[in-house]
Amino acid sequence: MKESGRKQGAASPCAACKLLRRRCAQDCVFAPYFPADEPQKFANVHKELPVHQRGDAVSSMVYEANARVRDPVYGCVGAISSLQQQIDVLQTQLALAQAEVVHLRVRQTTISHHVLSPTSPSNSGSPSSRLVGSQVRPIFDMDMVDHASLGESMWSC
Repeated sequence: MKESGRKQGAASPCAACKLLRRRCAQDCVFAPYFPADEPQKFANVHKELPVHQRGDAVSSMVYEANARVRDPVYGCVGAISSLQQQIDVLQTQLALAQAEVVHLRVRQTTISHHVLSPTSPSNSGSPSSRLVGSQVRPIFDMDMVDHASLGESMWSC
């Protein structure tokens, strides 16, 4: 790889400074990446990165650089992987909570249906007496889930 975008002894500006019509300093930060003999390289980058997106591009590069400092091996890929694992855990917790809501609604419907309808033709007591001696069994039993194996409460983060 070239040390800089300039030829030894030549005052040819780098491709970035040439396209931007600026004087190219000896220590130009663009010169190593956009050599004078590759003008299309900077032209493509400049064209594909509109002015209104340049702030986002810089923020992205800063984020990626900071992630690489925190995790030299994986960088921002490690951060993305960690976030994906958090999403997976939260989706599991959401599914459990939704299943519990369904379970409670079915149980409530079963209980209210049981209270409002007679349990046997010979039982003519009040609705509360119809529950005595009978056991309402839910259709879905969430107690089969071993909550101890889930670790912390599903609501803790």
